[in-house]
Amino acid sequence: MLELNVPFLGPERARLQYPFGDLARAGARLCAGSDWPVTSPDPWDALHVAVNRQLPDHLVDRRYEPFLPEQSLDLATALTAYTEGSAWINHADDAGRIAVGSRADLVIADRDPFAGPAEEIAATEVVATFIEGRLVHAA
Repeated sequence: MLELNVPFLGPERARLQYPFGDLARAGARLCAGSDWPVTSPDPWDALHVAVNRQLPDHLVDRRYEPFLPEQSLDLATALTAYTEGSAWINHADDAGRIAVGSRADLVIADRDPFAGPAEEIAATEVVATFIEGRLVHAA
């Protein structure tokens, strides 16, 4: 962002990038997903960026200041964008949340990402994945 996009766009237009915080505060429904192979396919890395507005340590050689920190999201909002938001944009009305009648597409993480500091969100790892209630991955 800082080395390629901002110099090309200029500071005024660069400030308009990724206004997720403003959108959330305005009541917009957020949908999230991966830009892989441009970015990490790991949703925990993306959640880390949404909350901290900077890449996790394992993805960078040097540390930059958070990019537009006023556009950060709280973890609950970011996680909802990845779950309910992604299901909504894909017209999967029976997915994206834990509720009676919803598909049992779930992951089990090795920690509660809400319990630790925000700087450690990307350290979260998936230990099991269930699709429609069936175990499809176990670490």
